[in-house]
Amino acid sequence: MEMAISITDLSYTYHDGTPALKGVSLDISRGESIGVIGPNGAGKTTLLLHLNGILMSENGKVKILGKETRKENLKGIRRDVGLVFQDPDDQLFMPTVFDDVAFGPINMGCAQEEVRERVAQALEWVGMEGCEQRSPQHLSIGEKRRIAIATILSMSPQILVIDEPTANLDPRAKWELTVLLRGLSMTRIVASHDLEMVAALCERTIVLDNGKIVADDATPIIMSNTVLLQRHGLAPASGIIEPRDRGPLLNR
Repeated sequence: MEMAISITDLSYTYHDGTPALKGVSLDISRGESIGVIGPNGAGKTTLLLHLNGILMSENGKVKILGKETRKENLKGIRRDVGLVFQDPDDQLFMPTVFDDVAFGPINMGCAQEEVRERVAQALEWVGMEGCEQRSPQHLSIGEKRRIAIATILSMSPQILVIDEPTANLDPRAKWELTVLLRGLSMTRIVASHDLEMVAALCERTIVLDNGKIVADDATPIIMSNTVLLQRHGLAPASGIIEPRDRGPLLNR
């Protein structure tokens, strides 16, 4: 099976001397949906930031669709890997929703008509069509999260990486977002403290703690291991949600 992401012995230490990743090795196949869970400070966000070259370490290797995250490969890698930040305000900075969602396609060199098509399609996918002229700063947190995802989908990435997608969302917005993410067919990596959402969304789950992978297995196996979850500062999920039909997939 073709690898979407291959990480070998990756270690990373911040400038203040704080070690964040310690010898992480991980393979993710195309089309997999992966949950990354762990306590605060486990290294989850640091790991995600290595997937499109925002962070790069000299200790270990990261390959995205067969290409190493080196300077000369970053433009293509960042087109292939869409990263949605934990705080959507870090991603939304233009005066209108249209401008934010169009920003990526414009910088990819798309023609005006293609930009409009990509924006319309991305907003339709996230259920925000008709909002093109609204100010992102006047949206609810759930709407902002959807627009942040749309800014990535407009660039047709092969891999979607999301950091804490349900942070600060109410239950309704959380499950609407979960349904949205389940309908996307590309490779997905989701870092979250929300075990219920991970159980509903991800087929495989990785437990990260103190910069190391301490468990990697099918999500139902991880979620049913109460001892493992408690040992690493994670409350067990309230109930495993059985996989449902995803409905029409977005094939790109």
